[in-house]
Amino acid sequence: MKEAILCVDDEQSLLNANRMFLGNDFLVTTANGGDSALAVLAKQGPFAVIVSDLHMPGMNGIQLLAATRERYPETVRVLLTGGADLKLAIQAVNDGHLFRFLTKPCSRATLISGVTAAVTQYRLITAERELLDKTLRGCVQIIGEILALVNPSAFGRAIRVQRLIKGMAELINGAGAWEVDIAVILSQLGCITIPESVLTAVARGAELPSEQKKQMDAHGVIARDLLRRIPRFERVAEIAAYQNKPFDAPPWMELEKCGKDIPLGSRLLLVCFDFDTLVSRGIPEREALVHLAGKANVYDPDIYAALRTFVEREATAVSREVAVGELVRGMVLAEDVHSDTGVLLLGRGHPITDAVGHRLQAMAARGDSPLRIRVLVPLEVG
Repeated sequence: MKEAILCVDDEQSLLNANRMFLGNDFLVTTANGGDSALAVLAKQGPFAVIVSDLHMPGMNGIQLLAATRERYPETVRVLLTGGADLKLAIQAVNDGHLFRFLTKPCSRATLISGVTAAVTQYRLITAERELLDKTLRGCVQIIGEILALVNPSAFGRAIRVQRLIKGMAELINGAGAWEVDIAVILSQLGCITIPESVLTAVARGAELPSEQKKQMDAHGVIARDLLRRIPRFERVAEIAAYQNKPFDAPPWMELEKCGKDIPLGSRLLLVCFDFDTLVSRGIPEREALVHLAGKANVYDPDIYAALRTFVEREATAVSREVAVGELVRGMVLAEDVHSDTGVLLLGRGHPITDAVGHRLQAMAARGDSPLRIRVLVPLEVG
């Protein structure tokens, strides 16, 4: 499949030449100048590669490629320059604004070779994103669902919080990033070192002895130390480390960042886990929001506002009792589900996934869990 290329220049003759040189191998679109290029990007983008002249009226090539980098980070950027502009081009490369620069006049062979290398780079970038988005994220999700079934006190709440954060993604820029999504599940790895009795006590709102409280406070740093050993998980590890630090807290222990400098994922985790804890204790969602509002200095106010908006919007879901065989994706548990011996299987607010549905159906068939379960059904599902 041919990749889409955007060529930008204020001279139409050069654009025509670029189209002729590259048209056999790529899908070429042209734009006369920086402003025109941004309009084309907004309407037809993203493109695999953008090739821009340096000197153009109004917005120059470096400014255009910097704007492209901000809005379309996966698009590979190539700059065409004159020999006298070499120092400026090198500076642009060093600043990370472009993949390569080509000097003018540029022969057909040089242009094709440069754009081909840029396309190869684009394919590497998108292949890595696909690996992260589909393979790695999928594997982590499966692990999380399995752990949630085995240990609902820690990982069950992580699955519920992940649903909250996904719902807030359209309200908070960056909340849908892969690092945040993965960190929600893996942030609880430190809880493996904490006895189940302590996790259960926390879920019920019991006051912990000082030693157990220290264990709970340290689980984020323990998760960080585990995750930082994995290549490319540096930001995931940092999110885990800061997950329990209040928004207004001064530097403490190893955690020096404060306020808005605390990773976005950590600020999301703190308010969402605290909200989930209150709801899991049987406190109505609106009361839980009021309780969190009373500790405004603990949470990022923008993130608290997004959580409130999402929860109030979700209040339109319909509560319904269904047979376990009727469970489908999109439903959410409206109450805790226990085994016939009283063991907590899944907590209120847990989203229904294929794995959850199959597990509950199998247990119900054996008589180990209820045959009918109360769920919240979003209007589009019901």
